[in-house]
Amino acid sequence: MKNRTTPFRIALAGFVQESVTFVNVASTIEAFQATESSGAAMLDRHRGANTPTAGFIDVCEAAGCELVPLLYAGAAAAGPTTDEAYEHYVQRIVDGLAAAGPLDGVLLDLHGAMATPTRLDADAETLERVRAVVGQDMPLMLALDYHANIDQRTVDLVHALFGYHYSPHTDMAETGKRAARCMLKMLREEIRPAMVIRKPGVMVPSIFSATGLDPLKSIVDRSVAIANDDASMYRDVSVFAGFSYADVPNCGFSVVAVTNDDPAAAEELAGQFSDEIYTLRRELNHPELVYSIESGIAEAERIKQTESKPVVLLEHADRMGDSTYLLRAALERKLKGTAVPFLADAQAARAAAKAGVGNVVTVSVGGHSSERAGGPVTLTGTVVFAEEKQYFATGPYFTGRLIDLGLTVVIDTGEVVVSITSNQSTAVDDDCFKQLGLNIDDYSYIVLRSKTHFRAAYDTLASAILIVDTPDWGPADLTLLDYCHVPKDTTYPFST
Repeated sequence: MKNRTTPFRIALAGFVQESVTFVNVASTIEAFQATESSGAAMLDRHRGANTPTAGFIDVCEAAGCELVPLLYAGAAAAGPTTDEAYEHYVQRIVDGLAAAGPLDGVLLDLHGAMATPTRLDADAETLERVRAVVGQDMPLMLALDYHANIDQRTVDLVHALFGYHYSPHTDMAETGKRAARCMLKMLREEIRPAMVIRKPGVMVPSIFSATGLDPLKSIVDRSVAIANDDASMYRDVSVFAGFSYADVPNCGFSVVAVTNDDPAAAEELAGQFSDEIYTLRRELNHPELVYSIESGIAEAERIKQTESKPVVLLEHADRMGDSTYLLRAALERKLKGTAVPFLADAQAARAAAKAGVGNVVTVSVGGHSSERAGGPVTLTGTVVFAEEKQYFATGPYFTGRLIDLGLTVVIDTGEVVVSITSNQSTAVDDDCFKQLGLNIDDYSYIVLRSKTHFRAAYDTLASAILIVDTPDWGPADLTLLDYCHVPKDTTYPFST
């Protein structure tokens, strides 16, 4: 292959969703359709965006490869993907591979924490079905989310895999580039990837998986620094925090090391970082950072007395974009200057839009996804925005990605301003203001329902970030959830 004169033919595909198995609201085919693309449109949609697929495209096109874009579809972190949606998209991927003709390699963009009602590790099954079509020898490489739940099954199905280093995931495109560069080195016979996975038996809530928090920051920074792209010294380490709101056997931290034909070196690297994560398992949790609703609001009011920038009140336990605990508290306390962006409720959006811009409306909003979401809140105010809304994200996390909010309304109560979206989306930057004709500088308090990704923008946009714990399905204390499949006898925090 070293003297090859024709371009490499590389197939690209992506099927991405993070499944909260405790939530009964399913992720249907419709949930994926807003991001769905294939063929040339898939390349156009991803070029320049912060996605692994964009990284694949960038490296492969620069190397003169012939790209075979099959399909990309992704949905928000929510309830499990339906079996119907899973079969629909995976079958389209494998059919595309079967019809693609001779290929030199396959690059896949998966999450690593997708589940369906009948699959606890849907992504691993996707890889098995891809392998059944392309064969065991076809170079196959994988980009995964930092919150992937993986084990030896996944490692055995690919030549190499690479995870986002950071949360917020500002390096999604760079992760795709790592996978594509490794693929090209393998195809050029410069390296023979050797890969090892180690699992320390540690879980943390998503809020504490932020890679800016020590000691996790130190671990991740050293894993990044150890990388070497030189063929003779090739090595790459991915630290995965796992997704703790999926009740699956392989939940929790993983470390994957890739080297050039040196399994012993990969074993040493993976073991070193895995052992350190286990040793620091207690320090990786930060209960001292968590506020109750009452203490969080009180602290926000205290901070705001001397700070000009808004204070973020983070309702991090929300998993479906419709928790109402902090909205209710802000209304009851008449917390003037509060913004509550991107509360998901299609029915409330329709009702408010029907009233029309400039009119006063009363709607029941939010709290509908489960009994833990806080229940609906009665909201009375003036409709100041109402339209179907799509845009390309401008912030550091979702950069260049198409955001489809569906019918979206903004209601101003005079003290609290709420934007209500028909499609679930997470407010992770100031697009949630400027795309709706609002100005972030007009607000003293901002209620967000993100976990870590908002930090890429709000670490500088906000004067302070206060983590507020509520009873929804993403608590800071994992022992409050009724896990059935996690091996509790060997997993921290259940086994200390």
